[in-house]
Amino acid sequence: MANKGKQADAPRRAEFISAPLVVILIAVVLVAGAGFWFLFLRAPAQPTQPMTLTPEAKAYVRSLALSNVEMKAHQSYMKTTLVEITGNITNNGKRKLKLVEINCVFYDPYGQLLLRERVAIVKRGGSGLQPGEGRGFRLPFDSIPSSWNQALPQLVIARIDFED
Repeated sequence: MANKGKQADAPRRAEFISAPLVVILIAVVLVAGAGFWFLFLRAPAQPTQPMTLTPEAKAYVRSLALSNVEMKAHQSYMKTTLVEITGNITNNGKRKLKLVEINCVFYDPYGQLLLRERVAIVKRGGSGLQPGEGRGFRLPFDSIPSSWNQALPQLVIARIDFED
């Protein structure tokens, strides 16, 4: 009779052991499937293309003047280099501007594009830039790759929004 009790417990033990094992196997399969989808099947992120100027803005670029542009480097308190570009923008046209963005394009010593960062020099929500008005700007950069050629980046007007 003692034998019969042990045999009756054996199937229960098998059920008890296999239930958590099945749950773990299902979890592993789900995690592996999600990882496979994330790495191989999902649509890759589209690189952001620089927005082109509207024809109206392209024509107006000639009315904007960048002047007194200088570059300085400072050591930050975290022992990293902070590159700062300062200068002035003047609106020589007849329209009020509410936003002006420029692309700062950094190159390596071989002339290859290293970093393109788009920044606003006339910001939305401010007073805008009136016709005939000039204003200073300051652009800090702390993440320029070390292979940068140390030259002033190319500054290209990337966007102009006019006040309605």
